[in-house]
Amino acid sequence: DLVTLYKAAKQRFDQDEEFKTRARDTVVKLQAGDEESLTAWKSLCQASRNEYDKIYDTLNIKGLTERGESFYNPFLSSVVSDLEEQELAVPTEGAKAVFLDGYTGRDGTPLPIIVQKSDGGFNYASTDLAAIRHRTEFEDGENADRVLYVTDAGQGQHFQMVFEVAKLANFVPKDKKVSLEHVPFGLVQGEDGKKFATRSGDTVKLRDLLDEAVNIAAADIQSREDSTIDKDQLQSVATTVGIGAVKYADLSMNRESNYKFSYARMLSLNGNTAPYMLYSYARICGIVRKATGFDSADENAKMEWPEPAKEVLLTHESEVALVRNLVKLPDILNEVESELYPNRLCDYLFETSQKFNKFYENCAVNNAETPELKASRLTLCTVTASTIKLLMGLLGIEVVERL
Repeated sequence: DLVTLYKAAKQRFDQDEEFKTRARDTVVKLQAGDEESLTAWKSLCQASRNEYDKIYDTLNIKGLTERGESFYNPFLSSVVSDLEEQELAVPTEGAKAVFLDGYTGRDGTPLPIIVQKSDGGFNYASTDLAAIRHRTEFEDGENADRVLYVTDAGQGQHFQMVFEVAKLANFVPKDKKVSLEHVPFGLVQGEDGKKFATRSGDTVKLRDLLDEAVNIAAADIQSREDSTIDKDQLQSVATTVGIGAVKYADLSMNRESNYKFSYARMLSLNGNTAPYMLYSYARICGIVRKATGFDSADENAKMEWPEPAKEVLLTHESEVALVRNLVKLPDILNEVESELYPNRLCDYLFETSQKFNKFYENCAVNNAETPELKASRLTLCTVTASTIKLLMGLLGIEVVERL
């Protein structure tokens, strides 16, 4: 168990000076390419990667390109030498650091951004600067025009200083329009408002958290009398609901705010939650199946959505309100893409679902007065469902046609 190993090593590092020195020396050797150190490190990386891949599969995360800190190791020395040539990096207490105007410590002294430690090793700033060069400057790099750094809010000053150094050193090409952006997030807390932890005080493992969410979702589905899910579908649907609930709960909050983790709240069928949105989508599927005579005997059959109406007829104010909300979608997407607050997608989803419910309460679909009006209302159902499916997909959440 690497977590147990890490905890034991950290405890010994804090208590044993000789071990601390050996550990730091080994980091320097590792960065210098020592074969024995590299072999041990690679075995630890693979063990970690095996576990990460399981979580990525559960979260349905695909297409990642791995770029660990070690990827940038070959570029670290040139970062320091280039900063020295430009007289940006200077010696300080045996280390090499850049001093930026306007940054001071709590005692008022200039705050350095260290790019090489006194023992010759490199640190986060060195790696971040090398990464910026690879992502924006190097011909064989990523050629990125926008780079997002999604970390906790506590690292805000670090990235602010790194970005400033990168620009001063021309690590970000002036002839390219490149945006370096820190995207900070707050803390996840327990329901008591304190650090989110197990009863024993240990950090909650994501794997355990996801499994528990799926188990609770399965129990909830089984307990509902109106559920149309059979035993063969239960695990698949429970996984969709449970994993979706965790994702949605996190993304529906303002990312810069702390929030209290609660299974009961995130798995509720009421309010701005994934189960509510999934139920809304499944409900629309049911309405369309009934109105179109779609064969519902085969629960594995895919939905057959009706062709769009030749004309959308708006005969009730709730239809007008729903359409006005639906046409906001491009603006919402542009806003989220620009400002990077996914909670606004969730707010829009919830608002759309509520307006659809008002529409359905006031406007008959299957029993509409005319075939033209029925076709028009089915089109509103279809567009609403496709909007929910699209946005849930952008949030990384699958939908289900029956719940």
